[in-house]
Amino acid sequence: MPELKRLHAGHAPAVLAFESANRAYFAASVPDRGGDFFDRFTARYNALLAEQAAGVCAFHVLVAEDGSVLGRFNLVDIEGHTAELGYRVAQHVAGRGVATAAVRELCRLAAAQHGLRTLRAASARRNAASQRVLTKAGFVPVGPADPAHLSGEPGTWYQRDLVLRPEPAVLPGNRLRDGATTG
Repeated sequence: MPELKRLHAGHAPAVLAFESANRAYFAASVPDRGGDFFDRFTARYNALLAEQAAGVCAFHVLVAEDGSVLGRFNLVDIEGHTAELGYRVAQHVAGRGVATAAVRELCRLAAAQHGLRTLRAASARRNAASQRVLTKAGFVPVGPADPAHLSGEPGTWYQRDLVLRPEPAVLPGNRLRDGATTG
């Protein structure tokens, strides 16, 4: 079962493989990162780890059982109980609920581990899949995104207010949300 993990130095080869293998797929819905991204990958990756260590960002990877990266899920510009969400998933898992589940989990982590109360995400108009993920994960459109924020493309800002809810106690005989009983 895939696991959402905090990015660390050991993930670098798998992240580069993920970005390389999915480059054309990503370019169909978001602007391409360009050759410089791949040429300077190690320096850029190390800069991301430094930002994370400084507490201004929190980067995550969705890791498959075989160690490959299935997706990247990031909280950037963490400030004042707010952050911006960014994510991308591999083509071979797209459309299967993987992104939605990971975004929901990251929302939970954002509140529980980072004390965040609000997440924002910008989506280009042509990226219908991202818009579906955001709405399924509880985000609502809140207004137009500056095209400069989306590499020159028009888009929409989405927002989700986070509420840290205590996990319900699971006791024998308690009815759970899905209607199952324990005991």
